[in-house]
Parts: sequence; C-alpha cells; structure tokens
Amino acid sequence: MKPTTRVLLGLASGAAIGLTLAWSDPALAAKVAAFVQPVGKLWLNGLQMTVVPLVFALVIIGVPTASDTASSGRTARRALLVFVTLLSAASFFTAFAAPLLLSLVSRDPALTQALSGSIATAPVVTTASGWSEALTSIIPSNAVSAAAQSAMLPLIVFALFFGFALTRIEKPRRDLMVNFFQAVSDAMIVVVHWVLWAAPVGVFALVLAVCAQSGMSMVSALGVYILLQCALYLAVTVMMLPVAAYFGGERIGRFAAAIIPAQVVAASTQSSLASLPAMLEVAQRRLGYSPQVTALVLPMAVSLFRINSPVQYVSAAAFIAWAYGIDLSAAQLATGAALAVIISCGAVGLPGQVSYMATNLPVTQAMGLPIAPLGLLLAVDTIPDVFATVGNVTADLTATSIVSRQAGKDAKEADSDRP
Repeated sequence: MKPTTRVLLGLASGAAIGLTLAWSDPALAAKVAAFVQPVGKLWLNGLQMTVVPLVFALVIIGVPTASDTASSGRTARRALLVFVTLLSAASFFTAFAAPLLLSLVSRDPALTQALSGSIATAPVVTTASGWSEALTSIIPSNAVSAAAQSAMLPLIVFALFFGFALTRIEKPRRDLMVNFFQAVSDAMIVVVHWVLWAAPVGVFALVLAVCAQSGMSMVSALGVYILLQCALYLAVTVMMLPVAAYFGGERIGRFAAAIIPAQVVAASTQSSLASLPAMLEVAQRRLGYSPQVTALVLPMAVSLFRINSPVQYVSAAAFIAWAYGIDLSAAQLATGAALAVIISCGAVGLPGQVSYMATNLPVTQAMGLPIAPLGLLLAVDTIPDVFATVGNVTADLTATSIVSRQAGKDAKEADSDRP
C-alpha cells in the first residue's frame, strides 16, 4: 500500500471515529480526545525536530548551487532571474488572494476551540510588534539562539549570508562545507522518512482528537483548504498564459493549445521530472524554441523552479490563521511571501511528503502562527497536488518562452553588429 493511501486511511478512520463519538457521547469523546492527544503531539514533535537543521542545510547548499548555475552563461542567469520573478509574483499574489478568499467563508468557532485544545504543541513564535523591531529582528544577533527558538526568518538570513560567504572562499574548502551540509540534509531526510512511516497513526490521533471535539467543523475546514489550494493553483496556471503572451511574445490561444500534451502528462504523473520529455517536445516541436535554450532552461526549471510551492506555503499559513480566527497583518503576509520564495528555491529537490513540513513549517512559524495543524494538512495535500503539478509545468514552459524570446533578440543584435 502506498504511503499516501495509508495516510488517507488514517485520516478517514480518525475522522469517522471522532465524529461518531462526538455524535453519540460527547463526554466520552472528550476523554478519548485527551487520551490520543499525546500520540499526535509526539508525531508532530518528531517532524518538527528535523526542520531547523534541514532548512538551514538546504539554504546553505542552494546558494553555491545557484551561483555555480548563474556562472555558466547569460541564458542561465536570465533563466534564474525569470524563475525568481515568477516565484515572487505567485507568492505575493497568494498573500493577497488567500486571505481574501477565506474571508468569504464562514468559520465555526468550535473549530478554533478544538484546534487549540486538541493539537496544541510548542508555543507560537511571537512576531515583532513595530516596524523598527521587525526590521532589526531580520538579522540575528545570535544565530544559535535563533535556531534554538526556531526563529526561522533570522536563521534563514544567517544561512544566506553563510552560503554567499562560501562562494567567496577557495573551491576545495567550499566543496568540503557544501558536502558537509549535504550530508546533514540527507541525514535529516532519512529521519523524516522514519517519522513519516508513523504518519497514519499520527494523523489518526490528530484527526480523532479534533473531530471528537468539533464534529463536522474539522471535516468541512479541510474541504475549504483543499478548495482553496485548487483554486489558487488554477489561478496561477491561468495567469501564466498572459505572462507568456506579454513577455514571451506568444499568442495566448496558440500557447495554450501547444502545451496541453505536457499538461496531460503532468496531471497523470504528478511529477515535473516525468513531464520533462513532453515539455522538451512541446517547446521544440510545437512552439519552435531553440534546442540550445530549451535543453538548458527546462532541466533547470525542473531542478530549481516550482511556481506553486510558495503558493502552497502561504495559503497553508493563511488557512491556519483563518481556522484560529487570527487576522494577518500586511507585515506578516509580506514576511511569509518573501520567505516562501527563498525556501522554494532551496527545497525543490526534496522527495514526496518530506518537503511538506520542511517547507511549510518555517513560513507558518515566521508568520507567528500555530504549526500544529500542518500535520492535518499534510494528510490531504496529495488531493490538490495534480493541479499544482500542472501549474508547475505550465510555468516552466512560460519561463522558457521568456528566455527564448530574449535569446532571439540577443542573436538578432549580434547579427546586426557584424560588418
């Protein structure tokens, strides 16, 4: 049985038992919720303990990797710039759209009470109250203290400084440090796989505890989360068409029709890597892009660029804020959106469910929100994943269209300069 299927079975059975207890005997439901709560908390703690070293290592590894990629030529540098620009646009769009969409949905107060009482974990990291405090807190005075307090934003800023510093030292020493942090990342991924092996039990305990206290509120809330993610993924996918038209010089109808085969492969496989051959075929045969450009840009996009990653991180945090009845400030949303872009650039290669907690937790925590509900959201994340992959593939081809157009302009300028 696939791990995803096991987790969904744990979710369904926990919800069924919790709802039955809430309907038949509320007093017994409260006792059972209190009994299973430590199981879910242990599982969440197991996931949380890997996040700081894993994210720290990934950011440090990502900076020299991106630097080496950029040094390989103008096309690579241009592609990286397009990737970061599109990621930033998607992230800040989500920071605006997700709270707006959630404000249209009514929330059951029983849900907040159940979440606070049944799956409370570590204390929420407080966010800076004023702009001056927020600004000065970005750079940590003590990186070890920031790590100990799980203050993700200053910790990642320190990791960025560390990573850029590595690009300035001798290559043998740089390679030594990068290999060390790669080993740290690999070891943490192994630990996460061990913890995820117990995910059906952890999710079962979490869902049972919440549903026993809130009834159908939790089930309907998870439905809201799924619909929110699907809607945002589809919105970002559709927005790639005018981007390709304006910046890539494509006709929207022609571009939309040409990329359908790659989108079909993405939907069926839910893997950008598996869609790469179809994307190359579309880019070269249907859209007529230069093989020299597509052979470089598309593999880079698969390795470094998933446009719906920051969409997922920010929307998950916005959903948690909605579930707890927390009004997010502009500073919190901006912090989450910016951090989501940085993390998405360094965590593209993470396998499967490993990436969910390692990437969503830092953004949620940096926004000063409870992280406990992420264990529940992880269980249903596979449902909207098909829409995310289609959007990622569409964005890959959109980025290629932009780079290809600029490469064509460079070639024309070079020809005009020749005597």
